[in-house]
Parts: sequence; structure tokens; C-alpha cells
Amino acid sequence: MFNDSYINSRVDGIKKKEGETPVNTQKKKALYSNFMANKSDNSAMSDDHKAALAQGRHESRVVREYLEALKSTKPKRGRKRTAESIQKRLDKIESELSTADPLNELLLLQERRDLHDEFEALGSGADISSAEAEFVKIALAYSNRRHISYSTWREIGVEAAVLKKAGIPRSL
Repeated sequence: MFNDSYINSRVDGIKKKEGETPVNTQKKKALYSNFMANKSDNSAMSDDHKAALAQGRHESRVVREYLEALKSTKPKRGRKRTAESIQKRLDKIESELSTADPLNELLLLQERRDLHDEFEALGSGADISSAEAEFVKIALAYSNRRHISYSTWREIGVEAAVLKKAGIPRSL
């Protein structure tokens, strides 16, 4: 991996002249190889450490899923759309498409696609109760380990009742 001149210069701090043979090459190689010891010798993790890492990954996944579910079900600003209002706008788009110029046709087609997606999402009505139940189980331990306060949970949108179920005090 390294040639002798490199090893000699790294060990001695002095670069040898071309063609000069080092006296203690083997000794210097051994010294340099000890200097660059393998990290794998002391890197074995204990079973407790592995379990703690796995628990941390699990808790982080549960918190992420719950917060994403909260965000997806959070009401949007403005007038709430109903299935009837979406269908009414879809009908109007269909009638406008026949007389639209190419640019407006492009925009109407995209709006129609967006409305179809919104209509399908409206019917699904995401249920976050299972994500909430998992969150309640681990929230206190996660909060203590990561030093997350009650007010921070509230600021991101977690309801006070959920935090109470999880056992997170206001003083945390």
C-alpha cells in the first residue's frame, strides 16, 4: 500500500534522497503499521448498545409517522371543499375545455387532475388513531431522552389530551 520512501518520511519526518537505502526499514514499517492500527479491534458493540440503538430507531420512526399523520390531517386554510363543490368545478372544467385555447386547456387539465386527487383524498379520511396509540406508548421516553418539552410538542401540533395520555407533564 505504501512504498518505503513514504513510510520512512512519515516515521522520520525526513524525506530520504532517491536511491538511499534506509537502515531500519522493517522496524519503521512495524512502527508505522502500529501507528495505523485497525479500528475493528475495539469496535464491537455490546448487546445493550445494539438494543438501545434499535429502540431509538423504533421510537424515532413512531414519532415521525405520528407527526406526518398529524400534518396530513391538519385542516387547510380557507373555505373547506366538499364533494359537491369539487364535482361542480369538475363539470365546469369539462364545459370550458371544448372552447379553451391550448394554454388554458393545459391549465384546465392540470386543475382537473388536482381536483380528482383531492376528491379521492376527501373520501379516504385518514385515521390517525393507530399512530396516536403507538405515539402515546413511547412519547414520554422519547421526550426524556431527546429533551423535548411539552410546549414544543404543542407547538408542532400535538394535542394536549394526547400528551396527557402519554404522561408528558407541562413542566417537562
